[in-house]
Parts: sequence; C-alpha cells; structure tokens
Amino acid sequence: MSYSKPLTISVVLMGLSFSFLSNIGFTQSTERPDLEGIWTNASRTTLTRPRGIEGLVASPQVAEQIVTNMAIAGISAENIAAGPSIDPETGAPPAGSYDFGLRGYNLFWTDPGSSLALVRGEFRTSYVVDPPNGQIPRLDTPKVELQRPNYGSRYLTGVGGNEGPEALPIPERCLIGFGNTAGPGMMGTLYNSSYQFIQTDDYVMILVEMVHDARIIPVFDSAEKARAKRRPAVLNQWLGDSVGWYEDGVLIVETININPQQMGQSSVPISSNGKVTEKFSRFAENEILYTFTVDDSNLYSQPWTAELSYYPLDGRIYEYACHEGNYSMPGILAGARRLEAEQASR
Repeated sequence: MSYSKPLTISVVLMGLSFSFLSNIGFTQSTERPDLEGIWTNASRTTLTRPRGIEGLVASPQVAEQIVTNMAIAGISAENIAAGPSIDPETGAPPAGSYDFGLRGYNLFWTDPGSSLALVRGEFRTSYVVDPPNGQIPRLDTPKVELQRPNYGSRYLTGVGGNEGPEALPIPERCLIGFGNTAGPGMMGTLYNSSYQFIQTDDYVMILVEMVHDARIIPVFDSAEKARAKRRPAVLNQWLGDSVGWYEDGVLIVETININPQQMGQSSVPISSNGKVTEKFSRFAENEILYTFTVDDSNLYSQPWTAELSYYPLDGRIYEYACHEGNYSMPGILAGARRLEAEQASR
C-alpha cells in the first residue's frame, strides 16, 4: 500500500469544521485496500431522497438547510428546537401518541451525525445514486411477498403486537442491530454508527457497534472460488452468506441467502433469489468509499446502487450490551396475558 500526500480541504457546516482529503495526489495500491481501523458512517442522509429535494449533490449551504429541517427519531424539527418538557407534572404521553416518550429524553442519547453524508467531497441528499432520482425502483406488483410489519409505527407509538416473542421486532429481541447497521447494505442509524475493520490473509471481520454484530467474511483469490465455497442455502444466516475477493484495490463482498426474518424488517430487502454486492475501497487516507448494489428481479424493476463513506473515528468501540430482549420481553408478554385474562373475566 502506498500513499502520496493528498490535498486537504476544509468545510464549515453548522458551526462545525469538517476536513477531508481529496483523491488529488492519492495513490491506491492495486492490491487489497487497507481497511484496518475504527470508522464511522454517521450522517443525516437517508437511503432515498426526500420529497422536494432535487439532485444528488447539495452545496454546503443547502446541506445545512436540509439538516436544520430534518426530524430525529420521529421528533419534528420544531419539537427538537422547542426542547423537552421540564414540567414534572406533565406525565407520560398518551398511549399511541407520536411524542416518543416526551421527545426522546431530550435526545441526549442519539448521535445520528450533524451533517449530510460527505462522499468524495460532496454532500449527498440520498445514499441511492442509481437510479439518478434517488428512489428505490420497487415493482408495483412484487413477484414474491415479504412480510413487512409496520414496525415504524410501533417505534413511534409504543403500540404493537404482543401475542408472542415473534411479534416483537428482531432488534427489540436483541438478535441483530436495527437500521441495517450491519447490512448487507451497512448504513448508520440513530447512534453507535461505528465499525472496526480487521483484515487477515483469509478473512475480513467487520465489528458493528450496534448490538455488537460481527460479519466474518471469508476472502478468496477470485469470484469463482468464492462462490464455489458458499454455505448451504438452508442455513439462512443472520446477515446472510457473504464471500469476498479483491479486484484492483477493491474488496468485493457478495451476499445471498439472508434470513427471511431479517428481510421482513430490513431497509434493503431481497428475496431468496436476490443478492447484495458491496465494494470497499480507499478514496483517501481518511475515507473509505463504500457502495452496495441490490439485484433482485422479484422485488425491483432494475438493480439499484447506494454509496456512502466511512471516516476515521478516534477512540475505541465499547461493547453494546443489548439486554432489553432478555429482561423486557417476559414482562411485556406477561402483562399482555394478564390484560387478556382480565378482559376475559369481565
């Protein structure tokens, strides 16, 4: 791996200074990219382009305006600006309201990023770059049906199914992280959008801070050898069956056979015949360029591609000890059975 001195560019946005290195003067090895280290992809950019916003790239001024008007965790920009309720007599919001627990405890625990995604020196209005309109090209009539429970409403209101353990969302059960942080199609979320990349001769391991997911990807000499070493399809693993190889300084990871339960709650769903192809490369000394392409003719009218970047993160990743599923689920289900018994006895 060899680097020449890149050009440093600084941008000031929302009172914060961002410095990034352009690829001018940056030399990438034709061998495998050096991905080692701790990185973050936190940003306020969404997978698809919001309504009313034109174009993939935004100027720093427009990017600041977009972020200022964005909601966080279902809380509107107006309520964020208003701050939390400090009246101790206010009490909890009514069941089913969209107040998200008195405005999310003042949002102190969220860390979604302070700007739109900065990718190759450009502020992006969507992760989707193809199609150019920034939208996912879903089929009007999918050829297969994925069970897509409306967990967004449950998240915002606290009202949802409780007929059994399976009715609770997978992240709520602490099985895997939420928001597609671990992928395939790895994107930041409300907080803990941190990753550690470790490379050996035979594997790439990606440790995801959210729910301490870990992707252990075997790496082969070629795409042909990688595909020949796939696991049995019947396994249906969380995060799928991923295999990788290097081409011209790029790590390519191809994933199939993702667990159907995960797909029902994923923002990047594919059917049993679909695949997700991820590419990791070093755009600059302090930037990993990451793209993923989703190819599934059962759900989409064409393959579609998203693009984002990872930047170095100072410090270390701490254990995300998800415990809600261990402690909350018995109480939730026991409470639901008690209510049912009381209603039946009336």
